[in-house]
Amino acid sequence: MITLLDYGAGNVRSVVNAIESLGETVQLVRHAADLERAERLVFPGVGCFGALMRALREQGMREPLLRYLHAGKPFFGICIGLQALFAGSEEAPEEPGLGFFPGRVRRFTGELAVPHIGWNGIKAQQASPLFAGLRGDEKFYFVHSYHAVADEGAPVLTTTDYGLEFVSAVQQGAVVATQFHPEKSGEAGLKLLDNFLNASREAVTLQHCPKSTELAKRVIACLDVRANDQGDLVVTKGDQYEVREVREGGAVRNLGKPVALAADYYQQGADEIAFLNITGYRDFPLNDLPMLQVLEESSKRIFVPLTIGGGIRDFTDRNGVFTSALEVAARYFRAGADKVSIGSDAVLIVEQYLKSGQASGLSAIEQIAGVYGNQAVVISIDPRRVYVRKPEDVPHQVIATTEPGPAGEAYCWYQCTIRGGREGREVDAVTLAQVCEHLGAGEILLNCIDRDGTNSGFDLELINAVRGAVHIPVIASSGAGSAAHFLEVFTKTDADAALAAGIFHRREVPIEEVKETLRGKVEVRLT
Repeated sequence: MITLLDYGAGNVRSVVNAIESLGETVQLVRHAADLERAERLVFPGVGCFGALMRALREQGMREPLLRYLHAGKPFFGICIGLQALFAGSEEAPEEPGLGFFPGRVRRFTGELAVPHIGWNGIKAQQASPLFAGLRGDEKFYFVHSYHAVADEGAPVLTTTDYGLEFVSAVQQGAVVATQFHPEKSGEAGLKLLDNFLNASREAVTLQHCPKSTELAKRVIACLDVRANDQGDLVVTKGDQYEVREVREGGAVRNLGKPVALAADYYQQGADEIAFLNITGYRDFPLNDLPMLQVLEESSKRIFVPLTIGGGIRDFTDRNGVFTSALEVAARYFRAGADKVSIGSDAVLIVEQYLKSGQASGLSAIEQIAGVYGNQAVVISIDPRRVYVRKPEDVPHQVIATTEPGPAGEAYCWYQCTIRGGREGREVDAVTLAQVCEHLGAGEILLNCIDRDGTNSGFDLELINAVRGAVHIPVIASSGAGSAAHFLEVFTKTDADAALAAGIFHRREVPIEEVKETLRGKVEVRLT
């Protein structure tokens, strides 16, 4: 029996599923007394340091947790579950940490994108039973803006490089914690968890750790999910956002079942899976139970990050009952999502910000980031090119383009759209990305409408314009038609990840082919 300390925020379902997949049963901590009875404790800290420590204090968990740790019983902390073991964090200076290890938690600084999101390696600093069956050159999934800085004497197990060398795991006896998410790190992560569950194994020294680690570029499979005319959820794909066939009576294009297709992409080596719910809501997103079931079932079979988009917004139902975007997101997190993607609503939020000149503190972006951390919020931008003769012709951020317009225009701006690309707004993509970063978003997903379904390659000019204007990771989307397009976007832009849908669904380009094309030219995770 494994006891899991769930303080009420974030995706703990994936941790439970990972442990259960290894043959163990899980019991959730409901009261402080449950900690006293625990024999093996897992603490998947998700969200913000301050919210975590306040929850532990208010729920009466802090002192029982410290007593458990000092008793030396088996403990596995994940992400903020590691950070909580130190004295405090710059993320919430007013909230003390547990102080079990000497040191503090600090925010990443420098030129690299923050949060640190994706697959990175580890460098072992001591032998451990956790390493049984691992080589040392595996990559694990990280998603964090803050990192532990250990004082002398802290039992550092592994370090990782991201602009600097930071603590990525600690171990003192049976007390273990990792900054990375083993439950989201594929087979390597499951092996590490299995080693914790089987603590009788002898300490192992990793033989193939790199001298320095490097963050991999991510290859993401996206599944647009909607109900067909018979009411069944299917994976579909639009051509410039039109998902119905020209022939066959205009039926919704059906490319497979969501859970089965996502599981196949996981086996092929996808670094993340994104679900975009494009079904029209009859009344309220939380009543869209089939999509919640897709997440729940997927998280039982897929041990890489899952993102969900569609309907993440404030909502008042036909009975006048209000539900906040935070509550909607919380339901998706509890169903197995790691990140939520906000699309049209982000445009409306930015328009209001530009009109008022200040943040309200009440937007979906701010609410969700405030509880779950900015790494949990992805902004999905659907822009299209608008050509202009001179930059001063429009009050938008304009770029010089090597692809002239129909009248020979040498400049363009990228107009944001809402409602599935059907309605253009007077906000450009660069400004939208900058404001969303300011409001707390942790990642930008760029879907260029002009390239969608064309197989002509990613819009490199759009990606460079946005990536050069923000300090958070950017995902390139729309236009991939070959494995070479992934190599092009990673070598000609600073995109942190690239996403595709149709070419994967139609099996025109397998994910393995993309990874093989990138091997030796771009840092990638190989399985």
